[in-house]
Amino acid sequence: MHGHRTIADQTLDQLGGESSVLARQRRDHVQLERLMAQYQDLGDGEDRERILKETVQLVFSHAFAEETVLWPAVRRCVPGGDELTARVEEEHQQINDLVTDIERLAPGDPEREQRVQQAFTLIRQDIRDEEDLLLPRLQDAVDTADLRRLGRSWELVRKTAPTHPHPVVPRRPPGNAVLGVPLSLYDRIRDALGFAASAPSLIKKLFGGLAGLLLSAAAAVTTVRKRR
Repeated sequence: MHGHRTIADQTLDQLGGESSVLARQRRDHVQLERLMAQYQDLGDGEDRERILKETVQLVFSHAFAEETVLWPAVRRCVPGGDELTARVEEEHQQINDLVTDIERLAPGDPEREQRVQQAFTLIRQDIRDEEDLLLPRLQDAVDTADLRRLGRSWELVRKTAPTHPHPVVPRRPPGNAVLGVPLSLYDRIRDALGFAASAPSLIKKLFGGLAGLLLSAAAAVTTVRKRR
């Protein structure tokens, strides 16, 4: 037992090794802090936009893996887990809304930069809540083998997760998992072709319609699960 000690200053062995979900989470958090610092140090221009794009892609793939794999485990295993994850999910939703605005606004717009700074503040708060509050409790509740199993599942989901905000995506399974595959494909087409804010209208209409259908399916699955 670690007594709810923050994972920020634990050794790799204490976290359960390289493949542990705790170690994987912390690596992403370190990378996010590095990207945000680089953004702050750069002046306006293509490099700054590239760093912002990398930050957004990591934020959303990371959060999707948490919501699909990690937070359900916390709710199952950690006393008060539902309340703990609800707090982090609310932070994720706020970040989602801010980044939606950021992607709508043009570079150089003062309102856009304000949204960026608000998003960075929330990302840092989210990191602290996870590393100091939520993940240490999961560490106390499960063994190292479980942390490594969760880590492998988390990594698989993260590599195939959406990389941009989507208002239609629920924060919890099964809805997020149902929508994740098509929206991830949509995002990765955008990323590969360098679209800053939106895809061509045909692609957008195609995926928008598919997302609507899948959201309805996800709602139906949720209803069935609740009735059992």
